[in-house]
Amino acid sequence: MKIGIVGFPGSGKSTIFNALTGLTDDSPPGGKARERIGVIKVPDPRVDRLTELSLSKKSTFAEIAFIDVAGRPEGAGHALGAGKGLDPSVIQAMRECEALVVVLRAFENPMLSAPPDPGAELDRFREELILTDQIPLENRRERMKKEAGKDAEKSLVQRCIERLEAGQPLAGMEFSAEDRRILAGFALISLKPLLVLLNQTEADFPKGIPAGLRAKADAEGLALMAISGKIEMDIAALPPEEQTEFLQELGVRESARDRFIRACYAMLDLISFLTTGEDESRAWPIRRGTTAQKAAGRIHSDIERGFIRAELIAYDDLAALGGEKQARDKGKLRLEGKTYIVQDGDVINFRFNV
Repeated sequence: MKIGIVGFPGSGKSTIFNALTGLTDDSPPGGKARERIGVIKVPDPRVDRLTELSLSKKSTFAEIAFIDVAGRPEGAGHALGAGKGLDPSVIQAMRECEALVVVLRAFENPMLSAPPDPGAELDRFREELILTDQIPLENRRERMKKEAGKDAEKSLVQRCIERLEAGQPLAGMEFSAEDRRILAGFALISLKPLLVLLNQTEADFPKGIPAGLRAKADAEGLALMAISGKIEMDIAALPPEEQTEFLQELGVRESARDRFIRACYAMLDLISFLTTGEDESRAWPIRRGTTAQKAAGRIHSDIERGFIRAELIAYDDLAALGGEKQARDKGKLRLEGKTYIVQDGDVINFRFNV
């Protein structure tokens, strides 16, 4: 899973990326020259508990890769480099992500003359998304004028263009499976899930998100959370045993890092199923609604191809009874077929034959 972190110059985007991933500005690039990649392990106490119960040699947590998508180096007033300052490398980096996080500035920046205005910044960002998507769709519409047939695609492209011209991103539109297959070739950015991350000062963070911005996000169906880049950098610099105490002093129950990961999981509509044994206890992220056979493919394509059945125990039952054997003895193990919809926390052993 790749999530792009973007923002206008001076928003503190890279500071937040560093705090969340543990990287620094001096870290070597993990991907293309103008982007950095940081992989975050998704905290999951269920994996720790299964490791303990199964005496597993190894614990493996789900991971999300975050991309610090670099803006224009000269600090142009574009998050994407869209419009007159179009930056194809930034646009391409965003197209390769499965979801986006836009960082909005809610603090005075001495390097910038304009005061913070998160609402206006969000509007500008969404305008850039819309403009960026209009270009390939309009080009495609022009080419299809000379092509016979393809009525379904022509209608779909026209619907999308009309929505963009009305100032609305494509996210939120209803599409059939065939529509999504056609649109996949365009890699449209405004179709991607979006999380709005408000970067506040230390003083403002305890006050929460301003009501106006909250109402705006709710009206547009956007996920929204607040963070203080400065506080998160301070937390990241502490030894792990001191971080909890620091959070308690701030009156915060958990770090923004954990809240952020949970919000990203929700944005992508992800859940985790679990596997456990002597060698390894592990969490496997999948989309909500995934069938047992498709979930098996997350482990190995051979298991999906040769799927026979899924033997599963709900994590809560397994943990409460003290292990797999005890859960089996109490009749908590179930057998499910190919079309079973996997639930969050299912502990699964796949039977297969190839």
